[in-house]
Amino acid sequence: MLRIDADTHIYETEATWDYMTAAEAQYKPASFDPPEGRAIVPGDKRPHSFWMVDGRVDLRRWCTDERTGTTLETRELLDVGARVRHMDEMGVEVQVLYPTYLLAAPSDNPDVELALYRSYNRWLADKTAESNGRLRWVVMPPLRSMDQALEELRFGKEHGAVGVFKRAVEWGDKGVYDRSFFPLYEEAMRLDLPICIHVGGENFSRTAAAGGKLGLSVNPAIGCFGGLAIAGITERFPTLRFAVIEALASWIPYVLADLRAKDRYSGVNKVYAEHPFNLQDDFLRANRFYVTCQTSDDVPYLLKFGTEDNLMIGTDYGHDDQSGVIGALDFIERLGQDGEIPPDTVQKILRDNPRAFYGL
Repeated sequence: MLRIDADTHIYETEATWDYMTAAEAQYKPASFDPPEGRAIVPGDKRPHSFWMVDGRVDLRRWCTDERTGTTLETRELLDVGARVRHMDEMGVEVQVLYPTYLLAAPSDNPDVELALYRSYNRWLADKTAESNGRLRWVVMPPLRSMDQALEELRFGKEHGAVGVFKRAVEWGDKGVYDRSFFPLYEEAMRLDLPICIHVGGENFSRTAAAGGKLGLSVNPAIGCFGGLAIAGITERFPTLRFAVIEALASWIPYVLADLRAKDRYSGVNKVYAEHPFNLQDDFLRANRFYVTCQTSDDVPYLLKFGTEDNLMIGTDYGHDDQSGVIGALDFIERLGQDGEIPPDTVQKILRDNPRAFYGL
């Protein structure tokens, strides 16, 4: 069975910014390496470099071929054919591409954001065109310039994009249910492009993580589904699909339990007076919510919560972090082979669900 890798990445290069106009050239990120002998984590020998734009610095890359199971040529799309051949070796039919540097909003300046995102979208459209549909991508909308953001959605739809990138929180305090995003959702629904809520943040308004000195944090992505449902967003946009990407899936039982508690007092289900759903079994399906699971999730347990038609998985291709597991799709195959999950569920997670979510 050929499979769909629902969450993979590319690394931006200098060529990514070649699509800027002459007036935008002043916003091109500058790349530089750290001083010799200095490492992000003392003793870590992974090669890394940085981008600097608008006076701010963020990582450009931090990985090795050995730890990621990839090469520079495939990570940066320097050789699209090599990446497709690697997909063939992995038994992957389609990879859906997300950014690396641009996971974190690079600037709060609308002009900078527009210049970077528009150039990124055109660069990726050109590079993926070489793959004959094997490499698909999510469009980056410059949300501080909503009219231009909608233009980017239309450009993306015409050039192979299969989703719209969205962070769980924008501008420091605006969740996915904020009314300011309604024009984006309206156009995305019209174009049949799902909203892809990928982990990411802002490198200019970061606050201390919950958990304080322990360095623990609660990913804001896990609150998205409850917020969208309670605010009636999925009823307002009745065919729009949403997914939380690369934030694990083990939080689903907690969110459902929290919503059940709220329903006793405030009536979450009253929002769905005409089409009430069962919070245990139908919440994800009724709201067109999808989630990428990871190899650290207890997938058989999660299937008890009505997730069979809504789970996907990705390798996090190219990234060298806790989410990056080049054999993640094989992990799901093994669960089926060992009898821990049904064979038809294996097919749903690896093929049917990502096809439905991304509209492939």
